Amino acid sequence: MSFQAEFSKRTFHFGFDARTSRGQMRERHCWFLKIKNDQTGVEGMGEAAPLPGLSPETNEEVEQQLESIVAKINSENLIVDNVKTLNDIQARFQDAYVSSVTCALETALLDMNNGGKKIIFDNSFARREAGISTNGLIWIGGLDTMLQQISIKIDDGFRTLKIKIGSMDFEKEIDILQYIRRKYFRENIIIRLDANGAFKPNEALYKLNELSRWGIHSIEQPIMAGQPEMMAELCQKSPIPIALDEELINVKGHQKRDELIGSIKPGFLILKPSILGGFKACVEWIELAENHGVGWWITSALESALGLNAVAQFTAQYPVKIPQGLGTGQIYTDNVESPLEIKKGELVLNPKLFWEGERTDEEDEL
Repeated sequence: MSFQAEFSKRTFHFGFDARTSRGQMRERHCWFLKIKNDQTGVEGMGEAAPLPGLSPETNEEVEQQLESIVAKINSENLIVDNVKTLNDIQARFQDAYVSSVTCALETALLDMNNGGKKIIFDNSFARREAGISTNGLIWIGGLDTMLQQISIKIDDGFRTLKIKIGSMDFEKEIDILQYIRRKYFRENIIIRLDANGAFKPNEALYKLNELSRWGIHSIEQPIMAGQPEMMAELCQKSPIPIALDEELINVKGHQKRDELIGSIKPGFLILKPSILGGFKACVEWIELAENHGVGWWITSALESALGLNAVAQFTAQYPVKIPQGLGTGQIYTDNVESPLEIKKGELVLNPKLFWEGERTDEEDEL
């Protein structure tokens, strides 16, 4: 049986000022890996979406590894038929690929072996029967801009907001929380915060205490990663449950991951498959978190609609009990055409919409 592989680069452009405490982003480079079964004509596609400043790999490393994978498949030194599960992929591929490339490989292989219909994990979300509750992301901006975002998200049906903080004056950030609680106090809005490591260790506990006055559900990464003793102390003393995000990057192997959770004792883990080593790695993080009684949710990492679809389908493999951190597919002006939509705070696959390239000439005329 013969297979052919190729990859291509695509650049997406933000339709707004995408700012975090790490700076502003205007465009995003992604790589699409295609693997085709020559015998059946079925093709699978996956996305490698490294996030500069956060992913452990560089764009150059992504291209080098994709070139290596494509060369092996095309020379038939890498047989990729009958790969049905993440365990099959892990057993078949012994090379340690960087995180986003692993995601692309997992997605492309599962897509191809599931018929090439963008079904990566066969569940109710993938079959377009059910949605996934997610939080509405509020990007850093001027005070008026952030307040406008909040109003739009709540009007769109979101009841959980995730607000990025850490680059504005702290008192202005408090004003935003006060605004939400005063204007929407009857609507039971859940507030999550994401500091992206912006707090200095000597001021973190004070800020956490101040923020707690506004009924905060959780805060992601209040201080920079790599300070496990300080993070453990904050998790013990903070009135707001702390979620680990950047702290999980580059933590490899079952034992080290288990030790990290056990020593820091966070409230939650934030799991980003394209940054943490792929879907199989996230399965292990979830199992460890549940063994320690630690909560978790899955977050996309600004992938295009193709990558977001795979992350959402992986999320739907679990009984989702709280809103997840999935994107909306609306951040880029030139995103991949897809059936992904937001309806009343849920990410759904609209059964009446198409993926890019799926429409026929007859359908376009209707």
